[in-house]
Amino acid sequence: MEDTKESNVKTFCSKNILAILGFSSIIAVIALLAVGLTQNKALPENVKYGIVLDAGSSHTSLYIYKWPAEKENDTGVVHQVEECRVKGPGISKFVQKVNEIGIYLTDCMERAREVIPRSQHQETPVYLGATAGMRLLRMESEELADRVLDVVERSLSNYPFDFQGARIITGQEEGAYGWITINYLLGKFSQVASNEILRDPCFHPGYKKVVNVSDLYKTPCTKRFEMTLPFQQFEIQGIGNYQQCHQSILELFNTSYCPYSQCAFNGIFLPPLQGDFGAFSAFYFVMKFLNLTSEKVSQEKVTEMMKKFCAQPWEEIKTSYAGVKEKYLSEYCFSGTYILSLLLQGYHFTADSWEHIHFIGKIQGSDAGWTLGYMLNLTNMIPAEQPLSTPLSHSTYVFLMVLFSLVLFTVAIIGLLIFHKPSYFWKDMV
Repeated sequence: MEDTKESNVKTFCSKNILAILGFSSIIAVIALLAVGLTQNKALPENVKYGIVLDAGSSHTSLYIYKWPAEKENDTGVVHQVEECRVKGPGISKFVQKVNEIGIYLTDCMERAREVIPRSQHQETPVYLGATAGMRLLRMESEELADRVLDVVERSLSNYPFDFQGARIITGQEEGAYGWITINYLLGKFSQVASNEILRDPCFHPGYKKVVNVSDLYKTPCTKRFEMTLPFQQFEIQGIGNYQQCHQSILELFNTSYCPYSQCAFNGIFLPPLQGDFGAFSAFYFVMKFLNLTSEKVSQEKVTEMMKKFCAQPWEEIKTSYAGVKEKYLSEYCFSGTYILSLLLQGYHFTADSWEHIHFIGKIQGSDAGWTLGYMLNLTNMIPAEQPLSTPLSHSTYVFLMVLFSLVLFTVAIIGLLIFHKPSYFWKDMV
């Protein structure tokens, strides 16, 4: 009876100890997995978003930017992730129909809702910068310009983003922000004959267009030159002469005085031309169309190609570029000539320094324009956040991994000992 009783006790104890050891093993394995998975879990993307609307004279574009919340040197490392072109003209054209501005902006603002995670909508800043079109409207009527901006602000405030306001940026600011963009992403008339005909060297031979005299003086830039003419309309007839066009354009640059050591024109200081220069926006689009953006093309070659382009008959030009609207197509001779005149005679680039001009459309997927520079400048005002860290310090992580590994190893050894040599376990208990 005593032997049977002792055997039952041993069996009972063995089963319970094995159960405890098995349970301990499971807990140790779970703890190891939990610690390992927790420590090595991929951290969520800690980023911020920002929206800039470029309200230009002919259209409005919305750009969405993204940057790490930790920043770099207190400036957001900003990348363009989306561009949305608003359908319709620039906002200055809505001066007589301001009630339509809300609908005008809807599609692109809704696109921003989709691109930016919902959880970050309320902390995403929205900025609107109005450029040439609104600058002209403000010169005509500050009251009308303010009315348009007020409606724009009310419309954008209805979205779940952090709207920071709408403002008209100056030409100097637009250029400065463009300069920031370029440098950041890398880490630029007419002779009257008679009979109400204007023979214009800046249009292609054979080009004709009837113009209302009143249309010439509708902008603030030309209003001060308004004069009474004996006719209401006149016809422009292109003669396609680059040299005459060039000379006409030079009359716009007043180089008669300079209060500094060196000037560009109109008494504006010009620093020495050193380093590389980025020509973007209209500079790039015009020269891209003319196929003159290659850095291998010399200044002399560019001039020669412009002479040939301007001299091509208008009918030939229309056939060669059938997909381009005639309004824009007709102006490339003048635009290209103006750019060359501005760079060579206005800013005093030479054949040698021309090689340092880079016509840039995009850099690393971002548009070369003022909007990214604007966002970079504004992100300096957004406080940087602390980097996300792992749940455990490295020393705690190592300690827990070693501890639970030792527990698991000890449990395994004891279990094997009981299972294979139970007599060693019980001899001291007898």
